[in-house]
Amino acid sequence: MKRLGVIGTMVWDTIHGRDPAQPAIEEWGGIAYSLAALDAALGADWEIVPLIAVGRDLAPRAHELLHSLHHVAPHARFVEVPHPNNRVTLRYESAERRCEQMTGGIPPWSWGALGPMLRDLDAVYVNFISGFELDLPTAQLLRRGFSGFIYADLHSLFLGRLPDGTRVLQPLPDPAAWFACFDVIQLNEDELSQVGPDPLAAAALALGAGCRALCVTMGRQGAVVLTGSPVRSIRIAAADAGLAPGAAGDPTGCGDVLGATAAARLLAGATLEEAFADGVRVAARNLAFRGATGLRDHLVGRLATR
Repeated sequence: MKRLGVIGTMVWDTIHGRDPAQPAIEEWGGIAYSLAALDAALGADWEIVPLIAVGRDLAPRAHELLHSLHHVAPHARFVEVPHPNNRVTLRYESAERRCEQMTGGIPPWSWGALGPMLRDLDAVYVNFISGFELDLPTAQLLRRGFSGFIYADLHSLFLGRLPDGTRVLQPLPDPAAWFACFDVIQLNEDELSQVGPDPLAAAALALGAGCRALCVTMGRQGAVVLTGSPVRSIRIAAADAGLAPGAAGDPTGCGDVLGATAAARLLAGATLEEAFADGVRVAARNLAFRGATGLRDHLVGRLATR
């Protein structure tokens, strides 16, 4: 079996305004979406190794979700830490825009703790759910100390945190140094704008730093993958993936599902275009489901139980 290490943060979400007629909904979010999508997309020769810490207050619930997955390595567990688990309040202002407020605080990995866990891995998937999973020196040591494929969704690296926990978009210090740490990078349009006003120049910075490809997600418009020198773009339209214009649904976790699916397909030998086309297609399927519990079955077309 080949082994995929997964770095991210389990989050307990409280979601307001997703359906104005319904009260706030509480459910698992964060890296749980990626785990469900990886479980749905990985081949039978891969298993998931979680490199994920959870607070003891939610650890039993988190382990239940982990062991509902099919591709999890035998005896795999989250690392329990004596800190309150991350909890996020999401308030949807529109189908595409939301305000996010975070409490709790799982500490970042140190290289001393993370390094030994990489020894028998074949690839690593990193999703910066909190933005505090790894600092730059640890990410650089990950790149130097691990020769396998690394996929990274940079998402919350571009989010600052106000004293009340509200997340705010902000530039990423030394983006080229971060880009150099990963083989394939994912971010969205707003995050790319924090790298620079010219999208092609920002992509050239990333590709010049050494990453193989940069995927820019665009919500219901799909995604663009940038690669090569000079920069070449591959447009993946959501309509081509079966998403009807104006289709209703829950966008929470769509970016996580897209990236995890694409990463799994790349590990199976798919081209960039094939991998991200599948990612967009499966993200469109995620729109029709709420939460991460039972999501794996929904993504593979089975009747999901909640």
